[in-house]
Amino acid sequence: MKFAYRFSNLLGTVYRRGNLNFTCDGNSVISPVGNRVTIFDLKNNKSDTLPLATRYNVKCVALSPDGRLAIIVDEGGDALLVSLVCRSVLHHFHFKGSVHSVSFSPDGRKFVVTKGNIAQMYHAPGKKREFNAFCLDKTYFGPYDDTTCIDWTDDSRCFVVGSKDMSTWVFGAERWDNLIYYALGGHKDAIVACFFESSSLDLYSLSQDGVLCVWQCDTPPEGLRLKPPAGWKADLLQREEEGEEEEDQERDRETTIRGKATPAEEEKTGKVKYSRLAKYFFNKEGDFNNLTAAAFHKKSHLLVTGFASGIFHLHELPEFNLIHSLSISDQSVASVAINSSGDWIAFGCSGLGQLLVWEWQSESYVLKQQGHFNSMVALAYSPDGQYIVTGGDDGKVKVWNTLSGFCFVTFTEHSSGVTGVTFTATGYVVVTSSMDGTVRAFDLHRYRNFRTFTSPRPTQFSCVAVDASGEIVSAGAQDSFEIFVWSMQTGRLLDVLSGHEGPVSGLCFNPMKSILASASWDKTVRLWDMFDSWRTKETLALTSDALAVTFRPDGAELAVATLNSQITFWDPENAVQTGSIEGRHDLKTGRKELDKITAKHSAKGKAFSTLCYSADGQSILAGGMSRFVCIYHVREQILMKRFEISCNLSLDAMEEFLNRRKMTEFGNLALIDQDAGQEDGVAIPLPGVKKGDMSSRHFRPEVRVTSVRFSPTGRCWAATTTEGLLIYSLDTRVLFDPFELDTSVTPRRVREALHRQDFTRAILMALRLNESKLVQEALEAVPRDEIEVVSSSLPELYVEKVLEFLASSFEVSRHVEFYLLWTQKLLMLHGQKLKSRAGTLLPVIQFLQKSIQRHLDDLSKLCGWNRYNMQYALAVSQQRGTKRPLEPLGSEEEEAEASEDDSLHLLGGAGGDSEEEMPA
Repeated sequence: MKFAYRFSNLLGTVYRRGNLNFTCDGNSVISPVGNRVTIFDLKNNKSDTLPLATRYNVKCVALSPDGRLAIIVDEGGDALLVSLVCRSVLHHFHFKGSVHSVSFSPDGRKFVVTKGNIAQMYHAPGKKREFNAFCLDKTYFGPYDDTTCIDWTDDSRCFVVGSKDMSTWVFGAERWDNLIYYALGGHKDAIVACFFESSSLDLYSLSQDGVLCVWQCDTPPEGLRLKPPAGWKADLLQREEEGEEEEDQERDRETTIRGKATPAEEEKTGKVKYSRLAKYFFNKEGDFNNLTAAAFHKKSHLLVTGFASGIFHLHELPEFNLIHSLSISDQSVASVAINSSGDWIAFGCSGLGQLLVWEWQSESYVLKQQGHFNSMVALAYSPDGQYIVTGGDDGKVKVWNTLSGFCFVTFTEHSSGVTGVTFTATGYVVVTSSMDGTVRAFDLHRYRNFRTFTSPRPTQFSCVAVDASGEIVSAGAQDSFEIFVWSMQTGRLLDVLSGHEGPVSGLCFNPMKSILASASWDKTVRLWDMFDSWRTKETLALTSDALAVTFRPDGAELAVATLNSQITFWDPENAVQTGSIEGRHDLKTGRKELDKITAKHSAKGKAFSTLCYSADGQSILAGGMSRFVCIYHVREQILMKRFEISCNLSLDAMEEFLNRRKMTEFGNLALIDQDAGQEDGVAIPLPGVKKGDMSSRHFRPEVRVTSVRFSPTGRCWAATTTEGLLIYSLDTRVLFDPFELDTSVTPRRVREALHRQDFTRAILMALRLNESKLVQEALEAVPRDEIEVVSSSLPELYVEKVLEFLASSFEVSRHVEFYLLWTQKLLMLHGQKLKSRAGTLLPVIQFLQKSIQRHLDDLSKLCGWNRYNMQYALAVSQQRGTKRPLEPLGSEEEEAEASEDDSLHLLGGAGGDSEEEMPA
């Protein structure tokens, strides 16, 4: 393969657990998703997942004040120092313990980490490269239980730490003489959050039982004094001998009468003192549960609190005036964040995997995204590759935009888990099958369920397929072993295909003919002819239970995955097996935490459960009960590459060998419910439970791949996994990829040919070098009038290269019309020759169609907007014209001025549109 597929984006999951952060400009939300971190750009409506992963689930994320660096800490205490500018890991560090929270100081010079009942202050990494980016400065002791939260003063002189022992501790970041530490009580439950007031040592503390305490400090931040040097006692004795002490006391007495305290006075009276000004209660009515998260915006004095019942409050401090009280879900609010301007508030609900951004002044959603509650089971690409539809065990069907990474519609009509999803050939209809006994068709124009297909007897559907014309819908039953066929137009049941003696595990229509292939656990694959009274055309006998079946894009080959970890290839016309691949050693399954047998023996029961051909049909993608996805070359029957979809040790079945530290004389520690009364306790699951016992307090989901699909454009492929919907794209960072290159082809020769106006030769040499900047320079140097002549002189082999470059250029270039001319001339002049190689050119053409379609959608919206504005302007002018006879007639000059005003109004546009937008 020319390019390597690399991880591109993570869809399907938007938030799991951890703290949310806004970037410095306030336009993006940084959300931890499993062991990855996703950045949601709210201004440009895009989501992007950083190409890095931690060993365990992310627990906390801290951003530097300038927004360039981030510290990502996982559950195991491993930390990554990440550059958000170049999106790469700069440093690895292990904190040797579970970290609760991390926070940078406002000046960016230090950061504090809380772990256990201590707080550690580190020197923050500088702009220069350092051997050890994290250097421990000081360790602070005080709390008797785990620490929960951190906040800094604006001048970075002090920080406050909250603890589960119901106390709040104020520590000095420097060696202050009058403030080493100060402990605050007053609460009867664990501290959830604590915040300093702006430019002050006054602070607020909030506890889990919904109590807010307001604390006032008797010393301003400027009143903190550094400790004197070591020889200060000798100096004091010398001053006493000289009799200066009496003068100091007299001066102190005078300034005290005036109302000012001197350093000597403070030294005698004591240290910094706090007093409680007020105590407020959130749950006066008792209509909600514990307080779980809070955030405070210092400039606007806005306090946001989230509760376990899904309610959130907005208060203005210090008066504690209620601004809003709203409910966003029925699950606990796990994290709250406010952006720099104080306009947007982000909420994360870990129970639902939900991420919300709320604009509190206009009371509207800026972002509202939610992943599948349970694991995703199936996915399908739209014919143009712009959309992905996913179905999950929660019964929801979601449609995702591959460009933005956001879900734009969710269908909730199914009452049980979705087992299969597919697009029709038009791309505007989604057909899904479910365990609730229905097959539903959804319209993506009106976002509604317009067809519901059912069987005469209630049955559970395990798979679904639609033929190339979109007229015939078929679904396989899991319990009755039958295949049901319906008409899309009428919704009537056309026939019931019987013959299988086991559950139907997969269905696939031949893309070129009306032949349906069905795979079953009865060790057969049957081919049904849809035109010949739905009779069985052929029966392919297998050596083991069939788990998945798929046709090659040209319909000339059939691939079947079986329970013995094999992939067999068949000629559907002659019912002859053409090859097989043994994939048992490529799966590399891991050992689960509670397995009694080794990973080597447990691999005997693992197999590929999903298959998909690449867009050109030369390779096949396979995934199943493992953390690996394999790409095989079909003709050579060899493994081309194996992708590890996850390195997250928080998932089960990730490690090949059992950790000896978990083995005791009483057996495996995982079998012992050590913390029965705690939230994170380990419980023994029910026998046979694969996805975790939802009634238990704690379970680890097993890593597995439920579905894989190649994009029709051939540029990327997607997989639904335990972690979410992973997308792998071609690595476009490869700059030099020569094609039929020789020593005479250099960039200098290309520019010389352009100077001589030998455009065809220049383009051919640029394509041989295959540098995108050089190809762009050669194509854009061709005059508009000579595009047709140059296109006709290009050899057929190079036409495909030019079309592929044009398809990628449409996404970034602004010369839309110029590249459209190139596309039109190439397709008109070489269309007949390209048609003979339609199979291999299909990915390039679909990639081209996807790029052009996106521009068409954007421009059609803009033109429609301008057209409606012009119609509105004309309607307003006509309305004024009809009202004018009712007004008293004026002089000819006044009428001329009125007509001139109307014409100016038309040119300016109505409804507040600019003059530049109207001519478009």
